[in-house]
Amino acid sequence: MSSDGAQFMRVATRRGAAIALEFDGLPLAATEGDSILAVLLTHGLILRRHEFGSEPRAGFCLMGACQDCWVWSSHGGRLRACTTPVADGMILASQPPAARHE
Repeated sequence: MSSDGAQFMRVATRRGAAIALEFDGLPLAATEGDSILAVLLTHGLILRRHEFGSEPRAGFCLMGACQDCWVWSSHGGRLRACTTPVADGMILASQPPAARHE
């Protein structure tokens, strides 16, 4: 799911190893220490659509207290995008595995 542009941009260069991951089939580049949500927002991606309309949604609280930033790993588990650091080779999705096959 892509929006019209990045909601966030890096203001400082982050030092760390380059990380490659995938979200909804899109290859993404990140830096070691980035959260999943930071990577998605800097790439202009959204997590889901609002339940009562088509508005894009990303994180809400940005500190792990709400339920707005869940993503699913290729293993089927849920992860909080705002508090989970990226790992090289991660394959993530905006929908749970069952919802992707319907």
